Amino acid sequence: MSNIAIFQTGGKQYRVKQGDIVKVEKLNAEGKVEFDQVLMLDDKVGTPFVDGAKVVAEVVEQKRTDKVLVFKKKRRQNYRRTQGHRQYITVLKITEIKG
Repeated sequence: MSNIAIFQTGGKQYRVKQGDIVKVEKLNAEGKVEFDQVLMLDDKVGTPFVDGAKVVAEVVEQKRTDKVLVFKKKRRQNYRRTQGHRQYITVLKITEIKG
């Protein structure tokens, strides 16, 4: 059984162990999800991916992150704009790392 893996999803890379809870960009999935874009598995480094390696995760919930305020201002122009943004995320629990 493998200990540590680095996988890629949504243009970002995540370092995980079995049992970890990870917040990733929104996935249209329920139940189990498999990621086959594994960049590193223990000491094996892929070129670009490790052959036959998979990270299996279970979808815990679909939610939104905390609000981020975007504030724009130009001095002495009486120009102020405030906008909020909440990103959709998927919370995953890593159940298995196959190598």
